[in-house]
Amino acid sequence: MITFDAFLASTTVGAPMPTDLSPELQALWLCKRERWEDSHIIAQDIHTPTGSWIHALLHLIEGDLGNAAYWFHKAGKPVRSPSPTSRTRG
Repeated sequence: MITFDAFLASTTVGAPMPTDLSPELQALWLCKRERWEDSHIIAQDIHTPTGSWIHALLHLIEGDLGNAAYWFHKAGKPVRSPSPTSRTRG
């Protein structure tokens, strides 16, 4: 099992993805490395509330607020809007 600090350290440029990550952590790792499409492919195949939450966050980052709201509802989480300091994919 990977620690939070080790997970974050592994997301630095040039570090390989750890081989023992769950699909959820793989999606988050790829998102942190700004590999949104790869992250999205994994997240959309995670059929759990956590997978739906990750999927929602990815659409929020993308700027697709309607789709993000759908996935937040599916996850049972409150709908979020981008913060003024957040980056969206352009």
